[in-house]
Amino acid sequence: MAPFRFGFNLLDLGARGEFVSRCRRGEDIGYDVALVPDHLGAPAPFPTMVAAAEATERLRVGTFVLNIGFWNPHLLAREVATADMLTGGRVELGLGAGHMKWEFDAAGIPWEPFSARAGRLARTVEELTAIFGGSGYPEGAAVKEHYALADLRPVQRHGFGGHGPPLLIGGTGDGVLSIAARHADIVGIAGAYQAEGEPPGTFRLGTAAQADERVRFVREQAGDRDPELNVLVQTVIVTGDRRAAAEDLATRMPHLTTAEVLDCPFLLIGTVEQIAGQLRERRERYGFSYITVHSPFMETFGPVIEHLKG
Repeated sequence: MAPFRFGFNLLDLGARGEFVSRCRRGEDIGYDVALVPDHLGAPAPFPTMVAAAEATERLRVGTFVLNIGFWNPHLLAREVATADMLTGGRVELGLGAGHMKWEFDAAGIPWEPFSARAGRLARTVEELTAIFGGSGYPEGAAVKEHYALADLRPVQRHGFGGHGPPLLIGGTGDGVLSIAARHADIVGIAGAYQAEGEPPGTFRLGTAAQADERVRFVREQAGDRDPELNVLVQTVIVTGDRRAAAEDLATRMPHLTTAEVLDCPFLLIGTVEQIAGQLRERRERYGFSYITVHSPFMETFGPVIEHLKG
């Protein structure tokens, strides 16, 4: 059974000193990875990752996840290789198809059907693999004597056919998860589902049954491959009364019953010991060994990490 790993998802920066302190605190608590999403109005992923690595000693850093519609593969390869070099090989690259239409509109990028966005994701993975594993840009040969980084490459030799950092692909749909199952080192089973009949970006939290089905799909698509499975926990509530907390959440999530809230793998509710037990059970049930929480829950979740690692 895969050992647990823990990440926290940085949603904002704060002042520089506050950011540095938060990253160091995360490392001290026992987190393994500091992650950065890719949304307009949020921190730019790669500078934030480099700063988080610089502030800490062992913390790995990753994107969670890049909106592939925002990125040209060759320019993205440059960002990844630079960050991997500057962090001493601590980068994990997370990719996704993008799901917030308003962000595409604001950036002036055409909003495409899901199948087209999934196709773009697959092509990007293929192009990054070729770039990282290739012999460099022929046109750059003439300037190598003046520019030592003309053939900049990732430090790590793990993902992308053994030529780059570990690759995480996250999503909910068949298209993205089939790509993840075939190519990713880490598959993120997302818990937010597009609400049927609602505008793009309107989400509903998934149930345990939906997570079961998505994990089965990934396993079938992966064949002999055995990727690490990641889950993003949306809420962590440490309490001595699980049912009361679940009933309260159910009033705010009317599509879920109290029983479904208690069983939902994207929510953690209970005492520290109960939550640790839930994570062990869910690792057994789903294979979730890489657990990510949003940064507002970083401290709340800390004692659970200590309990599981201690």
